[in-house]
Amino acid sequence: MDETKNQAPAMSPVEEEAELSHTDKLVGVFTEPAKTYSKMSEFPPKTADWIIPLIVAIIFAILSNIIMMSNPAIKSQIVEKQMAAIEKQLDEAVQKGQLTETQKEQQLETMRDGMAKGGGMIAMIGTIIGIPFAFFIMFFIVTGVFYLIIKFALKGDGTYKAAMSSYGLAYYILVIQIIVMVILAFSMNRLFTGVSVAEIINIDKSTFGGFLLSKADIFSIWFYAVIGIGFAKMFKSQTTGKYVGMVFAVWLGFSILFYFIAQAVPFFKAFTGA
Repeated sequence: MDETKNQAPAMSPVEEEAELSHTDKLVGVFTEPAKTYSKMSEFPPKTADWIIPLIVAIIFAILSNIIMMSNPAIKSQIVEKQMAAIEKQLDEAVQKGQLTETQKEQQLETMRDGMAKGGGMIAMIGTIIGIPFAFFIMFFIVTGVFYLIIKFALKGDGTYKAAMSSYGLAYYILVIQIIVMVILAFSMNRLFTGVSVAEIINIDKSTFGGFLLSKADIFSIWFYAVIGIGFAKMFKSQTTGKYVGMVFAVWLGFSILFYFIAQAVPFFKAFTGA
């Protein structure tokens, strides 16, 4: 008797797992970062993993500046902060004999009038041009620093593009931070540049205590913790803790370094936010 010809097709012992969509990655970085990055590590890193979150963060950063500038009280605070920085520079010029007190006052008056008349548009143009430039430059530099430490100190198994994906995907957390910052700014009717304890209680960040409190930001801590998890998974590490620890050490270490440099070189205050 002939054997049965119609037999069930053989099943593969392991079904090939589909790659996550970008939407899945977006949700996963908030809900299950370890699992999300683990699945991402099974496939080649994609440019979309870092460039889309980065562009979204840039758009929200620009919009947040424009929205806050629409509030007269906040706009006034921004102008006063800018004028205070300009006046400090002019005071130094007076002390060096480069300007007289009368010339300083004339320049201050001219600048204040210029800001009142067309400063808003100039500031908006500067924001639209400056924010993307700053975001991209800092993204590549910071990714490079982390990548070098991972490759040479932690002996991680991965590429620079994997580091870009790990770091970039976490930028969605910064988008939430920006939204909360704008809400706080309008609810308290004053300028916010972050959502740290220092910002909320409005303490002077130029002091070391204020500087430390500026790092007490739940979104920044969340952001860097997720980056550490991402690096561990994307670079095939069995130990997540050392990557998270490395990320926090680099963040806080460089922040403190720039703080002390800023005390000697005022130009670097732009990096500390003091």
